[in-house]
Amino acid sequence: MKDQYTLFGSYASYYTAKTRSYLRKKGIPFVERLPSHPDFRAKVRPMSGTAKIPQILTPEGEVVQDTVEILDYLEARFPDLPAIPSSPRQKVFVHLMELLASEGLLSLAFQHRWLFTEENRTFVRMDFGRSFKPQGTDEELIKYGNVIGDNILGDKVKFVLGGDQEYQSFAASLRGSPTDELKARLDREYLGLLALMEDHLISHPWFLGGHPSAADYAIMGALHAHLGRDPAGLQLMQANAPRVFRWVEHMLVPEVQSPEFHDSAIEYPVGDEVPETAVKILLYIANLYGEKFVLAALAFNKAVERLSPETGHVFDAKHIDAVLPAETVSYQGRESEAAASLYSIWILQRAQGAFGALGEEGKASVLEMLGEWVAADLVSVPLTTRVERINGRIAVA
Repeated sequence: MKDQYTLFGSYASYYTAKTRSYLRKKGIPFVERLPSHPDFRAKVRPMSGTAKIPQILTPEGEVVQDTVEILDYLEARFPDLPAIPSSPRQKVFVHLMELLASEGLLSLAFQHRWLFTEENRTFVRMDFGRSFKPQGTDEELIKYGNVIGDNILGDKVKFVLGGDQEYQSFAASLRGSPTDELKARLDREYLGLLALMEDHLISHPWFLGGHPSAADYAIMGALHAHLGRDPAGLQLMQANAPRVFRWVEHMLVPEVQSPEFHDSAIEYPVGDEVPETAVKILLYIANLYGEKFVLAALAFNKAVERLSPETGHVFDAKHIDAVLPAETVSYQGRESEAAASLYSIWILQRAQGAFGALGEEGKASVLEMLGEWVAADLVSVPLTTRVERINGRIAVA
């Protein structure tokens, strides 16, 4: 097809789940290809400078990499059913969920995948192997799956898990056997999220009103690719959260209205309303996983003050997942070492930009919605330097 996009991704991929769902719900014509497809190596990787998925190849021959950049690129071309609301509270909510539901829940989803070894190992490794050699034998799938899996357990893990101490605990668990206490904690955090989602989905088909937003797409990485497909996470979801399981199913089809909500208006709530049940989900994720992003903002500000970079400065030209050296920062009356993931700073900047554009009344309304502590601090601890993403690298804007 002349106007068809090509999505390069994998069903085992956390981030591909977000973009695949977005493309389907927006009605954007596309085909999906695995990263083993010859066009990925010949055309796509040389243009983007990375093998990370997802990436899209546009009908004009352009390549866009990263779920947020893909969304922004396509929103300008397909404005119907906008993924980003225009009203203040809803917009800040969605941008915070872009950070918390995607980058925040990555910690839970990542650990749940890799530490529930007995339940998940064969499925995950063979699923990875199929993305590289889809018609391979079982032995070949395990072989290539092990290579891909070992590559994933790399440098970014430390920030995903929140710091050196958490990484050391995770690495020790991988080398040995995860403790029952650790696995119980991960299940408890996951079940807490599922319970809040169940409550929300009684009355609402999406986070905001009658069609999906970027908040819905953001959480698909965790709730589909890891916690809704891997055996350990899927069993918990099916046994404890049938509404969430149905929601994930529906996120994978192109119809916007589900049979359960056939009479819901396909629009965002009027009056800038954010359902209380949706706010509870945001605050739950923020209180569990959001502090590292506040610390990252403080560390970023300190690093920028020390480095004094000029406009256009690229912080790390080699790495797409660049993390700045750790800084000592003070938060909530205690000092700690924190390192800034530049990608998370770029995402956080979206929420802060939406919040900063409001008048005093609008800001007060948002802060009232967010309550105290982490969620409010994410928009209130200002980033002192604006950044932009150029060819997958973060630079001073």
